[in-house]
Amino acid sequence: MYFYAARQPILDAEKKLFAYELLFRDSVDNVFPDIDEDEATTRMIEGSQFNLGLAHLTNNKPAFINFTLDTILKKYPSMLPPETLVVEILETVTPSKKLLEAVKELKQQGYVLALDDYEHKPVWRHFFPFINIIKIDLRAMSFAEIEQVIVELADFTHIDFLAEKVETLDEFERCKEMGFKYFQGYFFSKPEIMKTKTLSPSQLKLSELLAETSSEQVDVAKITTMFESDINLSYKLLRYCNSAAFKLRADISTIKQGIVTLGNYELKKFLSLLFIASISDNKPQELLRLAMVRAHFCENLAKLDNGCDSSMAFLTGMLSLIDAILDQDIKTIMEQLPLSAEIKEALINKKGKLATFLKLAIAYERGEWEQESVLKSSLQLSENQVPTIYAKAINWAHDQISFIGDND
Repeated sequence: MYFYAARQPILDAEKKLFAYELLFRDSVDNVFPDIDEDEATTRMIEGSQFNLGLAHLTNNKPAFINFTLDTILKKYPSMLPPETLVVEILETVTPSKKLLEAVKELKQQGYVLALDDYEHKPVWRHFFPFINIIKIDLRAMSFAEIEQVIVELADFTHIDFLAEKVETLDEFERCKEMGFKYFQGYFFSKPEIMKTKTLSPSQLKLSELLAETSSEQVDVAKITTMFESDINLSYKLLRYCNSAAFKLRADISTIKQGIVTLGNYELKKFLSLLFIASISDNKPQELLRLAMVRAHFCENLAKLDNGCDSSMAFLTGMLSLIDAILDQDIKTIMEQLPLSAEIKEALINKKGKLATFLKLAIAYERGEWEQESVLKSSLQLSENQVPTIYAKAINWAHDQISFIGDND
């Protein structure tokens, strides 16, 4: 049996990463939520503890994991350390004396407890002294109903509210005004305001370098000159070449040597990474991390597909969130960048093999398992390939974020 898990970020009011919710799935023939909820929780605990580890899946952030009544009573949460876990009590769990006693015990052990998809019922009041977080689905309640819940729980000042399925900036801002502390949804990956944003000279230079490296005949002398005219770019290139990722026998000492050593393929990856990082200022870091995960995910899917350019797949994934980063329509952005027609077709019209890779990345990260299964079958991928590639992409993105942070 293979272990499958996706993750969804949970951000704070400053749009900084607070935690991840881990989403379980089984196989193509047994797609969640058709699988028994008890088994889903059991497999998630087993997989995260023994297969991958929570630190691997969440980059050392807390993990929100769903628990059923049965798995709580069987003390499954205690298999994971309290500092790594938020025990999410599923909305299907009926409040009872047995559950209350179990919740008290978990609280005494130091676990953070959350009520998932909360539906307001008087009986839950007995649980509130022991609950840390209440998750409210914006698609299940009106704002008037949500405000009423917040008013009725005003005495329990230790409880934080988490808004689920936040899809727009307006919803995010309104929830902040209402007192929500945490937010889950795709509002951070959509353009906030449709406006024109000009690129700085250094960003324009990066886009020009991307165009140069996309040519069939790469002009090394021209690229070297472009790098040498920018001290910051030169420094980052040399640091990247001399990083542990390449394990070179000798240090790189010149720009030309660095460019030749990297090769066109790695150079394109390096430039696209720098380009996205440079235009991501004042945006949630999770947006940049997500673009990196998609890039590496698409790249490795392309490597399994004969005749597909993996560097183009990488760039497609990396640019898949550029509309949210620049707050512009994707078509307008693509008109301004010297990219291949295939990449533009994938990002604008969602067509072509590159678009299929990207769709699979998005389906997996969002836990849209039926769509993921269909796309995986269309690419003739085996049962374990997608979660393996996804896990590697998370690791790679984490390393790259660290590299960028070291060089800012």
